[in-house]
Amino acid sequence: MIETRYIAHSGDDLMVVNAARVSFAKESEWEAIAVYREDFGPVGVESKLSGRDLTLIRYLAEHAHWTPFAHPQITLHVKAPIFVRAQCFKHKVGFVENEVSRRYVDDEPEFFVPEVWRGRATDKKQGSTGEVPRFGPTLDYQHAIETAFGAYRSLLKQGVAPEQARMVLPQSMMTEWYWSGSLAAWARFCRQRMGKDAQAETGDVARQCAAIIATLFPVSWAALVQ
Repeated sequence: MIETRYIAHSGDDLMVVNAARVSFAKESEWEAIAVYREDFGPVGVESKLSGRDLTLIRYLAEHAHWTPFAHPQITLHVKAPIFVRAQCFKHKVGFVENEVSRRYVDDEPEFFVPEVWRGRATDKKQGSTGEVPRFGPTLDYQHAIETAFGAYRSLLKQGVAPEQARMVLPQSMMTEWYWSGSLAAWARFCRQRMGKDAQAETGDVARQCAAIIATLFPVSWAALVQ
């Protein structure tokens, strides 16, 4: 199963604002807004951006002023099959990743199993459309996985180093990595990989990442992606 979870982040929507305002030697602060309950009265104070700062973030995003969005950083942990990892790692600018290495570990690998088998697109060189019957492809897939895994275990038993034995493992093997990037980099990744032409499995990663980041930078993320 493809999974993404939060690790850490730095910055907030106000950092984006002030990274832009520093050009004019200016700085904004959070506005304190009283929170009321109809049956109880004031129950606390909530910090919000001012109207001017909301407008500024939207302006920056609309006009592709990306550098203020490059200061906040987010680290996520992603678990996905190798073929998805390959697409994710095409996004280099603003990102750094550290992945589990099967040079060092030889525990039993996990393999991704698709819920549906999609048909080959007829109107373009890449992509997919619709579904194909599940039974035949599933049997072929399971056979290929069992053969590859059996060969892997056999190589290890013969004393072959994990760094070479792993060569027989298929692209559907699950891997995991720490992935850190700027808010701007995450926005570019999610915009591209949540698009209609993106591979569905990579889109799943992007949507999970977007759901996490939207809670951390609600104003900036809405302006950049939604």
